[in-house]
Parts: sequence; C-alpha cells; structure tokens
Amino acid sequence: MNPLDGNAMAGDLRELFTVDVTAAHYTCAGCGHADAVGALILWGQEMGHVGRCPTCEDVVLRVVTAPDRVFLDLRGSVRLELPRTGS
Repeated sequence: MNPLDGNAMAGDLRELFTVDVTAAHYTCAGCGHADAVGALILWGQEMGHVGRCPTCEDVVLRVVTAPDRVFLDLRGSVRLELPRTGS
C-alpha cells in the first residue's frame, strides 16, 4: 500500500468543519512534532483515514465516515489549532 499525505482527508474533514482543517496545525502527542494536518502520512483509505506523524509514525488522528455520522478521534494529538475564517 502506498501512503498518501493528509490532504487526502480534505473532503471528509470539510463535512465536519467550515475551515480547511488540512491547513490547521497539530502537535503530536508522541514526539511533540508540530505541523499542518496536510503533512500527516495517511493510511487505510478503505475503512477510514488514519493520519500518522511523519516524524515518529504515531497515530495523530482517525476519521471514519459512516452513512449517518462521522467519527473523529484526535487522541494522538496534543492540540489542533484551527484557523479562523478570514485569517
């Protein structure tokens, strides 16, 4: 399997947020690396998205889309900094 970058999650994340979350910055809970969500290494497109830190490869976030809801797991991120609209 070839990994993609975190930008491949843009459509799913757009359903949850009114801002482009791939431009938001995360801080990895495993190693403290901070970068844009779009820089995450993405695995598992068939069952959902698993975004891994490009530095330590820990899971930073997971997104699973079901017919009636979207599951977002951010436990691998210390924080997610979202840009305000117009910023």
